[in-house]
Amino acid sequence: MVVVKRNLICGMDIGTSHVRVIVGEVNTDGSINIIGVGTSPSGGLKKGVIVDLDKTVEAIAHAVEEAERMVGASIPSAFLGIVGSQVGLINNRGVVAVSGDDKEITEDDVERVLQAARVIALPPDREIIDVIPREYIVDGYDGIRDPVGMVGVRLEVDAMIITGMVTSIRNLVRCVERAGLEIDGMVLTSLANAEVALSRDEKELGVILIDIGGGTTEIAVFQNGHIKNISVIPVGGDYITNDIAVGLRTPIQTAEKLKLEHGVALPSLASNEATVELAQISGKEARKVSVAELAMIIEPRMVEILHLASRELEKMGVNEPLPAGVVLTGGVSLLRGIVELSEQIFDSSVRVSQPGYVGVKSPIYSTGVGIIHYIQKAHPYGLRDYRGSRQMLPGLFNKIKNWLVEMFD
Repeated sequence: MVVVKRNLICGMDIGTSHVRVIVGEVNTDGSINIIGVGTSPSGGLKKGVIVDLDKTVEAIAHAVEEAERMVGASIPSAFLGIVGSQVGLINNRGVVAVSGDDKEITEDDVERVLQAARVIALPPDREIIDVIPREYIVDGYDGIRDPVGMVGVRLEVDAMIITGMVTSIRNLVRCVERAGLEIDGMVLTSLANAEVALSRDEKELGVILIDIGGGTTEIAVFQNGHIKNISVIPVGGDYITNDIAVGLRTPIQTAEKLKLEHGVALPSLASNEATVELAQISGKEARKVSVAELAMIIEPRMVEILHLASRELEKMGVNEPLPAGVVLTGGVSLLRGIVELSEQIFDSSVRVSQPGYVGVKSPIYSTGVGIIHYIQKAHPYGLRDYRGSRQMLPGLFNKIKNWLVEMFD
């Protein structure tokens, strides 16, 4: 009997409100099937930062168990999403001489030039997570996406160095390992979201990607096909839930349900006739509130979040609408009327993005699905077989893994 090996990638999104685990199977033609999804409420994070290790470990374990039941196999490792609040972006260049006698550029030359780009002075509380090549330059000719196979003497790379805070990463790694998983690598959540939320044309022309999660809102600017800048504000959907709970004097769980099922970002789109039953904190009889009243509570906080995002864009130097507009993702982007409200504030075209896979067609899964796409695109070989075998990983990915192992041993 021949055992067919499966190329599987597990993407893990450890958010403020939920931990989501997505497992994708990469087919021989490069397409991806989502075969496992696990979700668990996360009580161990606040504003994207781990504040309770035990609760975070428990949430990770529950989400993994749920995904394992769908996959029908154990999940030994995962790629983690890293929030922008924990990272910094640094532009740097690397230069090497082409090593071959025939001066043909090989994958080893590309690996060496990327390693050269990693040589940079960093404060002791930060470490390099990844190096993203923007373009390669061969003997002065720039704009090259893939130099392998070309002939040249001097190879340069214009790269973006992603650095992370040592303590934040160490706590995240510790939680995942205590939940019984190995770490295959880390992916910036903005890059992961961009894989499923943005088209190539949007990234080339210029686009703003805003991920509104439970505890944070992440703003990323893409131009000329690459990420240009990121920023994170410590406000998200949990603030809206709290406003509803306080304003309507109802439990947090009820407020969250109201937001998800009946939330409207623009009161003008809410019907005065539509009402919902509301449980009281004191245990009194349930009362009814109108959807319009609920919208009046949601709108001010939503306006605040979007205005804060607009100010962050101004700090990044984005003072005019970009050609491809604004793309929203994350759980809060499901609010009815958020597109219309965002268009008013950003004075730009706005759309909501969501993954196009059965079972994960919601923006809440964008990061997890995006991690799978990012890894499959960056490392099309050497994916994990959850039945126990590991194929050979490319040299660069091995070095990133070795760095993680050395850092956290």
